Parts: sequence; structure tokens; C-alpha cells
Amino acid sequence: MRTRPLKVALLGCGVVGSEVARIMTTHADDHAARIGAPVELVGVAVRRPSKVREGIDPALITTDATALVQRGDIDVVIEVIGGIEPARTLITTAFENGASVVSANKALLAEDGAALHAAAEKYGRDLYYEAAVAGAIPLVRPLRESLAGDKVNRVLGIVNGTTNFILDKMDTSGAGYSEALDEATALGYAEADPTADVEGFDAAAKAAILAGIAFHTRVKIGDVHREGITEVTAADIASARRMGCTVKLLAICERAADGASVTARVHPAMIPLSHPLASVREAYNAVFIEADAAGQLMFYGPGAGGSPTASAVLGDLVAVCRNKLGEATGPGESAYTRLPVSPMGEVVTRYHISLDVADKPGVLAQVATVFAEQGVSIDTVRQQGKDGEASLVVVTHRAPDAALSGTVEALRKLDTVRGVASIMRVEGE
Repeated sequence: MRTRPLKVALLGCGVVGSEVARIMTTHADDHAARIGAPVELVGVAVRRPSKVREGIDPALITTDATALVQRGDIDVVIEVIGGIEPARTLITTAFENGASVVSANKALLAEDGAALHAAAEKYGRDLYYEAAVAGAIPLVRPLRESLAGDKVNRVLGIVNGTTNFILDKMDTSGAGYSEALDEATALGYAEADPTADVEGFDAAAKAAILAGIAFHTRVKIGDVHREGITEVTAADIASARRMGCTVKLLAICERAADGASVTARVHPAMIPLSHPLASVREAYNAVFIEADAAGQLMFYGPGAGGSPTASAVLGDLVAVCRNKLGEATGPGESAYTRLPVSPMGEVVTRYHISLDVADKPGVLAQVATVFAEQGVSIDTVRQQGKDGEASLVVVTHRAPDAALSGTVEALRKLDTVRGVASIMRVEGE
């Protein structure tokens, strides 16, 4: 074993960063044995140096992150500060000054991953980011390495614990969205400002990263169709139950049947209770990968939190340190397919549409005519009415999303349709 330690700088010491530092200390001997050299934490960049951080030598604390990554003797920089800047500049500066990087920054990777990979390649450094996608769940490395000899066709999963907790509570307790969000906040699953989670931004960033790796093409967060869960109601949950389904916020990345394009989307969807994703409870994550040779693979576990995320960070740290000792680098960006990302309108989906309609003869015929004119086939219809008011629930067969959207717009123009109570896609068949 080499006695000279590999030097590590840590950018950020919040929930995840503090756990990274703690585990580096408590598992130092094991890490050294697995790597072939000891690992030494030589600096921790923070915004508030006066905050007490148990287990971390105050002499390591600095507010000058730039100076830390410019030292020139750092082997690996761990970036867990998040956001676009200054993280992007700090990472590229680390590459320029001889350090490889382990990051948990999904927003930056989904926005500017290509440039970061290019910088890492230019300077001969590693860029690893397992923790950016699903906490402790191994996804990036299986896609980049274990399935490198296979053809991945679809990635389908629950990649945001906050929204899964909220939808699960709405399903199991009958709570409304606001009530379930309040409980998630009280338990620490939701931030004070939950927008990134409940509006789907967090899941969209992860979908962009997963799609890029799975399909060997460049997918940015702006390419991902995104819908959140704020419009999901208790009535939607009840309708799903009547269909033998539950509602989940899904990240779906697919290769087109002809192989000429890909799609990436995040939205709430009804999935059958028989589907394994339907049983993913509370704040857990799970992801299905479908490949030609491997078939269906499922990855399940805690997708967030200090310790789970730190586990993924430290797994990357061990891999990068091994590469350093071997004077090698691991897999970089693979974007050779250069496949275009198709817009949501071209995606073929099913819809569950709930309409408030007049309770009189001929309404169903009018509605069916609209579907026929738009080229959308109806799978099932459920109608009930009382005292001049009625509801009509239509579940379609698969059709281009643009045709389904056009159908909804045409339905709104019917005099007999009082309103569209809810629209939700149906997935997971």
C-alpha cells in the first residue's frame, strides 16, 4: 500500500457534505485498504465558517473555495454545493489544477454536462456523479459500465422522494395535496420552498442525465417535458384506484421504435397496482431499465438524504482514487449516437380524461365523435349522472400526445361539456 495519502477537498458541508466528511473519517482504514492508499481530507469550503461542524477540524474550514481548488496538490475535489455557479467554475478550475471531481450536482450536469465532460477530457481527469441521480441507488455506473455492451431502450422510474411521499400519502390516507405536502414538510422530506420537487424540476434534471447516459446522446434539462404534481387531486387518486391503478410522478426516457430519436419526460401518471413501481412507498425511489439482452432490471432504495447520498459520493471517491493510483481515468461522456430529442407531442401515450358533462341523451355520442375526429381510439368509458349533472371518464388507447391534447381542446368547445375535471396519462403496462 502506498503510504503517501491522496488529498481530497470538499466543497460544501451541509447535510450531504458533513456526512461525507464523517464517513471518510470513520471508515478511513477500510477506504485505504480498498483504494491502496490512505485518503486525507485537506480542506472544506463553506459559506458560514462560524457554524460548528462536529468531527471536522476547524483548521480545514475555508470560505475561499477558489483558492482551495487552485492549490495544485489536490487529487480529488468533491462538489456538493449544488446550483450552477460557482459550482461550474470551481469544477473546471479543479480540472485545470490537476484534480478529478466527484459531484452530486444534478442541476449543473443536466444543464452543462457536455462542457464539464469536455473539460475533464481536455485535462485528463475523472468526472463521476453517481449521487446526482438517485441518492444511494447505483444507476450511473450500471448504465455507463455494466450495460455498456447492451442496448438500453427505456428507463422508467420514480426519482424524487418528496413527490412520491406526497402521492403515497394522498393514496393511502385520502389526504389532499396541501395536507400531504404539509406532512412531508414537517417530516423534513420537503424543503421550505418545495418548487423544485413538486413542479418536477428535480426529476427532470435526473431524467436528462439518465437519458444521456442510456442512449449515448446529449440531453439537457430543456429537452425534458416536465409536469409537476400540484394539480393532482384526491379525485384523481380515487379514479386511479377505481381503475386498479395508483398515481406516481414518473421520469420516462425512451428510444423510439425505429431507433432514430429519443424522448425524455416527467409527469404524473396512473400505473397499474400490479406494476412493481406501484408498491414504492413514502420517500423511496425505484427505476426500471429495459435493455435488449439484459431485459428488465429494477433498482430500488433511498433516493435522497445525507447518508444515502454520501454513500454514492464515497463510492465514486473510491473509484476515482483507484484511477489516480493507476494513472488512468474512468468512462467519460459517450454521445456518439447524436440522436435528436423528440417533442412531447410526438410521444405515444394513453390518457385518462374526466369530464363534467350535461346529464342528457347524446352526450356520449358527441364526445365519442370528437375522439374519432382526432384519430384517438377509446379503450373504456364510465358514465354516471344525477340531477342534471354527470361525469364521464374516458380512457384512451395509445396515440400521439399531440392528438390527445387536440382532443381535449375540442372537448372543451362542446356545449355539453361543462369542464375537464382532470387529465392524466396512463403508463406502466
